[in-house]
Amino acid sequence: MNKGYAVYCDADRTFYDAPHRLRTDESGPAASYETTRRELPDGWRRHNSGDWLAFRPIECPLPAQGWKIHVSACLGNADKVLAAVWDYCVPRRIAFKCVPSPYLLHTRNAKYAERAGSGKFVTVYPADDGQCQSIATDLAALLAGEPGPYILSDLRWGEGPVYLRYGSFTERNCHDERGELCPAIEDDTGTLVPDRREPTFRLPPWLELPAFLGPHLAARSATTVGELPYKIERALHFSNGGGVYIGRDLRTDEQVVLKEARPHAGLAADGADAVTRLERERDALRRLSGLACTPEVHDWFDLGEHKFLVLEFIQGSPLNTFFAHRHPLIETDPSPERLAEYTQWAMRVYTLVENAVAQIHARGVVFNDLHLFNIMMSEDESAVTLLDFEAAAVDDESGRQVVANPGFVAPRDRRGADVDRYALACLRIALFLPLTSLFTVDRGKARHLADIAAEQFPIPADWLDAAVEEILRGHHPEQTRDAASPAAHGPRSTDAYLPVALDDWPNSRDSMARAIHASATPDREDRCFPGDITQFAVPGGGACFGYGAAGVLYALAETDAEPLPAAEKWLLRSTENLPSGNPIGFYDGLSGVAWTLDRLGHRERALDLVDTILAQDRRTLGSDLHSGLAGLGLALEALASSTGETGLHTHAITCAERLADRARTGPAPARAGLLHGATGSALLYLRLYERLRDPGLLDAAADALRADLARCVVAVGGTLQVDEGRRTMPYLGAGSVGIGMVLDDYLAHRPDADFEQARIEIVRAAQARFYAQPGLFRGAAGMVLHLSRTSTGGPGTEPDDIRRQIESLSWGAVPYRGHVAFAGEQMMRLSMDLSTGTAGCLLALGSALHDRPVQLPFLPPPSRP
Repeated sequence: MNKGYAVYCDADRTFYDAPHRLRTDESGPAASYETTRRELPDGWRRHNSGDWLAFRPIECPLPAQGWKIHVSACLGNADKVLAAVWDYCVPRRIAFKCVPSPYLLHTRNAKYAERAGSGKFVTVYPADDGQCQSIATDLAALLAGEPGPYILSDLRWGEGPVYLRYGSFTERNCHDERGELCPAIEDDTGTLVPDRREPTFRLPPWLELPAFLGPHLAARSATTVGELPYKIERALHFSNGGGVYIGRDLRTDEQVVLKEARPHAGLAADGADAVTRLERERDALRRLSGLACTPEVHDWFDLGEHKFLVLEFIQGSPLNTFFAHRHPLIETDPSPERLAEYTQWAMRVYTLVENAVAQIHARGVVFNDLHLFNIMMSEDESAVTLLDFEAAAVDDESGRQVVANPGFVAPRDRRGADVDRYALACLRIALFLPLTSLFTVDRGKARHLADIAAEQFPIPADWLDAAVEEILRGHHPEQTRDAASPAAHGPRSTDAYLPVALDDWPNSRDSMARAIHASATPDREDRCFPGDITQFAVPGGGACFGYGAAGVLYALAETDAEPLPAAEKWLLRSTENLPSGNPIGFYDGLSGVAWTLDRLGHRERALDLVDTILAQDRRTLGSDLHSGLAGLGLALEALASSTGETGLHTHAITCAERLADRARTGPAPARAGLLHGATGSALLYLRLYERLRDPGLLDAAADALRADLARCVVAVGGTLQVDEGRRTMPYLGAGSVGIGMVLDDYLAHRPDADFEQARIEIVRAAQARFYAQPGLFRGAAGMVLHLSRTSTGGPGTEPDDIRRQIESLSWGAVPYRGHVAFAGEQMMRLSMDLSTGTAGCLLALGSALHDRPVQLPFLPPPSRP
């Protein structure tokens, strides 16, 4: 689970949206601090930038980079701290910015917020090092004694809430070693390099620390773990609230778990910080001492300003690990015996968990955070232990859930033990179909998933009914805003939930297109269609091909769906005044927009964008198809052919030459697959070969494909998947299926026995009955597209096989205003974009069902040898 998605769920109950989109007026949930509403003197400018509000004297230019000052604050003292900074900076004409509301400050300091940004409330911009020293000295004196979270990325000034970090003052970008766009600063040669914003203080290697910061760096290094009676062996994970570590008690040589809590950070929904939550866990576990289903408390101590809880080390693995290894639907065609065996296992495990919850309830404790990752199972599978009691309540039957996994979030009306009962109901379904995150969009999905599970597994007829009844208790369809349709709560049939069956083409196409139309917001400047949170991560994200309007319009046009002129006009408007730092890649930037505008008939605007792209410095661009040279080269090659601008062929060849040079002299790509690996380069070489007939291009394509295949392993059922270390990936974007698509294209030109075998094993990877998400690049839709397109032939590629995958795709669908839509990445909200949402599913279904070929850019149906 990518926990960064949670913060994008508050502004809209149906779609991901930026946190600052919440109402900021005095009656709204994100009402701004009183200080931010003060009148500024003449000569000052106030402007919003994402979730920051900036104040700047107009005629006081700032350097492009330097030492910046951060001030942290808690929810209770933030406006007081901001007033002090205002009163100091405004008379002295010093530029600064702030997080303008308690809501946004809370999200910045929440448990699963980005650790590098934790604590940053105010940023002050000194003109030079001398002014930096005086400002830091003065603010530290003014704010002495004010509490605030420790800013992990910065160097602390003394013991107060003032911190410093060297970084960019203005918006400049470059590409990092993964080829991804990131903030930039200049090094000592004038070259733009990544401005590292990590949860630890790092001095740029070419920079000398100013003398006035020396004592503060020495103070930072003074706290060590050397005198503790515990040895830290490894970190299990980190959150904004602290870390969890495996350690050893040096007095007994016993293995233990140490949980760390940072004061004022890692806030829960009720505002409790990590220390308060760790105290809750300590108190709950002391109440539960002696139970076999909970760990024992060994110790509680301070280190610096942090609190530590030492717990019994529990042998075993989280339940989700057993689940991933055992679940039969990850196979192509599980036998009835496998399905029956798993059903009995899942029901037995559920009973173990239910009994454990009953035992803690008997001691007056409510767990409040039950999910697959918080249940530890013994290696012999005979017992379970419940972990992570930071949200637990002792002797409180009125408390609400304040921390939750998205698939187990209790409705607002659940209190006390009912929170755990709701989670247990979700667990019943999740053990068979772990898609319960969809309940945050439409609780009516519970019946749909239960019916699907009953069709797939030999579950006793009434075993899931109790779970559905508990989940839907107190729920009325009209309470789910814009999500459910009248059909969603009809007779008990898996077909009754969705307005139309996905294989009922073109009716399913029309339904998805209407959902996309209904979601459009052409009056907004930042985006036209709701999609992934990536829309808000880069300038111009709302227009790009992967996550914005360009990809949605492409999918509508390719499937001959009803067009949306207002969205086309929006896309054209978005190219009139391009934001600074707009990427030029295909899926994340301008080359994808230009290619799409040309296909939609806006050739002149497309060529204008090409001029803008070619004026950019492309030397630091990554290599991949998603945002690098491979995608840019493919776009330029296609635009050269469609527009007659033959000079663009030369630029496409230059991209290929640079990729070949990097392959010979540089490190291998950090990732494998179609979007981010060497396979994107292979695709460019193949398209150029088809025009130039240079065998060297085929050789280069073969080398690139072999590089990605070397990153693959044979997994369950003889499936070939990309090995990412902790998991294997079959998907279209970052997994083996994307490699398989380009293998098909290569084999249309040259035979290769190893490639033939690889693509057969990749086709097997596209035939599992269950994929965790529906999306095109990381879910079931990509499997539908590959099986519909592949020239491999054989088992798995026949029409009945593809229709079975289409049925599996429907498991991630949800009605939206009476039409079919799909959940996006992490399944917590719906998405309409191409990479993660409805437009991508529309394109995949079109590849299987439309009356003419519908495919991804640069991947037409391969010709036979």
